[in-house]
Amino acid sequence: MRYEHMEEIRWGIIGCGDVTEVKSGPAFNIVPHSRLVAVMRRDGAKAADYAKRHDVRKWYNDASKLINDPEVNAIYIATPPLQHEEYTITALTAGKPVYVEKPMTLNASSAQRMINAATKYQTKLVVAHYRRAQPLFIKIKELLAQKAIGDIRFIQLKMLQPINPVLVAQTESNWRMDPSISGGGLFHDLAPHQLDLMTYFFGAVNNAKGMATRQQKDSAVDDLVTGQILFENGIIFNGTWCFSVASQDQMDICEIYGSNGKISFPMFGHKITVSVNGDQQDYVFNALEHVQQPMIEQVVNYFLGKASNPCSGEEALISMKLLDEFTFKESTTLI
Repeated sequence: MRYEHMEEIRWGIIGCGDVTEVKSGPAFNIVPHSRLVAVMRRDGAKAADYAKRHDVRKWYNDASKLINDPEVNAIYIATPPLQHEEYTITALTAGKPVYVEKPMTLNASSAQRMINAATKYQTKLVVAHYRRAQPLFIKIKELLAQKAIGDIRFIQLKMLQPINPVLVAQTESNWRMDPSISGGGLFHDLAPHQLDLMTYFFGAVNNAKGMATRQQKDSAVDDLVTGQILFENGIIFNGTWCFSVASQDQMDICEIYGSNGKISFPMFGHKITVSVNGDQQDYVFNALEHVQQPMIEQVVNYFLGKASNPCSGEEALISMKLLDEFTFKESTTLI
């Protein structure tokens, strides 16, 4: 497939579940030179219902049929992580560029196989670390580049949530709590956003270590994870994720400490606070109706040959290695 000669990206969605209803699905018809033409879900009735509600002409209950539909020239994979590798490699083999949800897949070994397939079939692969494209996080990257708080010293992140937190998308089955499907619970669902941003902001990783434990006895996944990253530039990251705190103790905050001040922001909020020498400045952003729309626009431009890859498989692999390292899933080399 010659991407530079494509004039319109005609999308097929594999896995048109809850995450695609508002966050991503509608954006495929809003972004210029982009159109959603087909959707797939194993439950054909639900696929048909989604297609009707979103005014999509075609629906399938077989992923291979969607992938091989000649009208579809790009694939968005929004299934649970267990299916990401299989569907990604099938689409890449067919010469269809892929935009795959985060986490990229179940573990770093699986992610590497996806990257290898993209290289082998010379087909484009993007991972949906869509916060990279949102105005709030672009502003943070600008503030860091401007040295708004001086030289960066360290980062402190706390994601503390009660059981069944409201910020996690509700699904018909609680697949996120089945590690064979999700990779490892709510940590694997939420931490990829945060870890990707850390590497996006602070660069290459020198070393990383973590600890993970299961404090809820009836759970199959870790609900408390801590992790540290030493970046090659000498900056240190400390993160704590706990998904069983009391409701009044829930917290979503990332604090970047510099030689002259601090930048504070939530991962699931709309305000940046910059504190320097006793002065405080807030930057407030409007909530996005479709949170993936800015990223999808960048993906479309990349697939059309008009821009670079907004998040490559190689970049997303770093986050997968960190997830594995913090939870002892695989022994990985981060450098």
